[in-house]
Amino acid sequence: MTTMPSASERTPELQTKLPAVGTTIFTVMSALALEKNAVNLGQGFPDFDCDPTLVAAVNDAMTRGLNQYPPMPGVPVLREAIAAKLQQLHGRSYNPATEITVTAGATQAIITAVLAVVHPGDEVIVLEPCYDSYVPNIELAGGIPVRVPLTPGTFRPDFDKISAAITPKTRAIIINSPHNPSATVWTREDMLRLQEILAPTDVLLISDEVYEHMVFDAAQGRVHESAARFPGLAARAFIVSSFGKTYHVTGWKVGYVAAPASLTAEFRKVHQFNVFTVNTPMQYGLATYMQDARAYLDLPAFYQRKRDLFRAGLAKTRFKLLPSEGTYFQCVDISQVSDLGEADFCKWLTTEIGVAAIPLSAFYGNGFDQRVVRFCFAKKDETLNSALERLASL
Repeated sequence: MTTMPSASERTPELQTKLPAVGTTIFTVMSALALEKNAVNLGQGFPDFDCDPTLVAAVNDAMTRGLNQYPPMPGVPVLREAIAAKLQQLHGRSYNPATEITVTAGATQAIITAVLAVVHPGDEVIVLEPCYDSYVPNIELAGGIPVRVPLTPGTFRPDFDKISAAITPKTRAIIINSPHNPSATVWTREDMLRLQEILAPTDVLLISDEVYEHMVFDAAQGRVHESAARFPGLAARAFIVSSFGKTYHVTGWKVGYVAAPASLTAEFRKVHQFNVFTVNTPMQYGLATYMQDARAYLDLPAFYQRKRDLFRAGLAKTRFKLLPSEGTYFQCVDISQVSDLGEADFCKWLTTEIGVAAIPLSAFYGNGFDQRVVRFCFAKKDETLNSALERLASL
């Protein structure tokens, strides 16, 4: 006999705010990788430790009693270090008191920026394929996501399509360079063209730059072109970055936003009521660690060596390698390996070969399948070599 719940036990039914959101492909593939004992090159995080010096700096802050609430926008010494880095690398002066905010990771920074500026009915342009939080963030704010595809195959921005997508209702555009998932990097010419398009508008820019220190092939002149380098963009931009990505501590969830004072004031109104502030000893530890710039200046060479190791192994398979200009991702065309679609191929690869990857179709709202999957090479050499041994049969 079924026992009916009493009135006091009834859970009210909800109307979801995110009807299209389910379990992410990252969760699905990571669970499958664990079940099949596969090498997980799907989800984007390192499997190696950070610098012990950074951990020691955080421990020191804890033992010194720096364990209570910090100021809402972040501890001053860390904001000052961030401002100094931006000035040194990009030549843009940000006031640490009014234009730098420490956030609980980049994902929180992005949703906070969206909630701060997007009103119901506003349009926000996203360039697909894109990080999976962008569209739900816009929808939670009551905004309307306007999906503009990057050029299939090359993943370069199509500025004619971007320009055509701007309407009187456009409130913001979100860009991401170095780009996840494609590993492309916007050029100076790209940024200048965006600046030209936005100049006559009031469209705001949210510039996701979490992989800023992972740009490769400097000998060929490739550099990270931050929005901070372009006055016409910086004046309208929330620039987002991530200590987790830069210092191999993704689980710490600490990032920051740099923006003009008027934009920062609105950003902080939301920030103070969705997280209020961020882990105190980690902020002090990061500030101490930032005194030595080598940790981020040496990062491109560190990851380029891993990229080259991984690409050399993949070149012996039937995968067609796409360029990896930045980030810690490598995309491959699977057309010569399998007739399966991307999602089915990733499940097959995990189950039968023992290596997990992510389908690029997961980064498109319509599930666009172009026979491309993404690997993460932010792994120990032995992890990459183990994966390459398994992939060698393809």
